[in-house]
Amino acid sequence: MTDTASVSSAAGAQSAAAAYWKANLRLLIGCLVVWFVVSYGFGIILLDAFNTISIGGYKLGFWFAQQGSIYTFIALIFFYAWRMNKLDRQFNVHED
Repeated sequence: MTDTASVSSAAGAQSAAAAYWKANLRLLIGCLVVWFVVSYGFGIILLDAFNTISIGGYKLGFWFAQQGSIYTFIALIFFYAWRMNKLDRQFNVHED
């Protein structure tokens, strides 16, 4: 009977690890999509469209390429850290 219990607990641990990894990948892919859209999309592809709008005397496309993408990346770092801490606690793999 102990063999059956250990096999079922191992299967449960594997499914929990798979669910944690799936949630982790979903978060990572979401952050990478935002990173790509802001850096490549706003700074390069949509540059001409955004340059028709001005913020503080600067064209929006230029602002995104020089400043906006950096602010977005910093916000992504804090968001990722906050969300991973929440995810770690949800799956009981947190460090503290």
